[in-house]
Amino acid sequence: MSKQQQIDTIREIVKDVKFVMMTTVTNEGHLHACPMTTSETSLGAREIWFIGDKTTQAVANIQNNAQVNLSYVSQDSKDYVSINGEAKLVEDQAKLDELWSPIYNAFYEHGKEDENVQLIKVVPNGAEFWRSGSGIISAAKMAAAAIQDGKTADNLGENGSVEFE
Repeated sequence: MSKQQQIDTIREIVKDVKFVMMTTVTNEGHLHACPMTTSETSLGAREIWFIGDKTTQAVANIQNNAQVNLSYVSQDSKDYVSINGEAKLVEDQAKLDELWSPIYNAFYEHGKEDENVQLIKVVPNGAEFWRSGSGIISAAKMAAAAIQDGKTADNLGENGSVEFE
């Protein structure tokens, strides 16, 4: 599979996934994960945007260590993507206006003018995906392999990784 085909596969998996687990690194070097709502994804431009809150541990962690991981699971729970990258805390009113949705008013007392609103831009370094295909076929292959001594299930899906430049 070519690099562009892998990027297209990743784009296809993440396009309809609204919620992602963002993992950051604490001051102590521990991993901290929290759910985030993806506001915009442009793999071609190497930009994934989120609206965060300045008072959260995730934002504090990004201030000290920009390395993050984003974990995606498709709606049918058959496909997975892991994107690693560098998070940037951005102050850009035009971008905030572009990304803002009235639903965010539920989280910020003063709407997009709230002092705690924080744009987060993740610049992807690399990504890996797993597509499991048909659950029935995979289950049958696993069952067949389980009853055969020394046999392992093969071709249970598709896996690929790509580095962004």
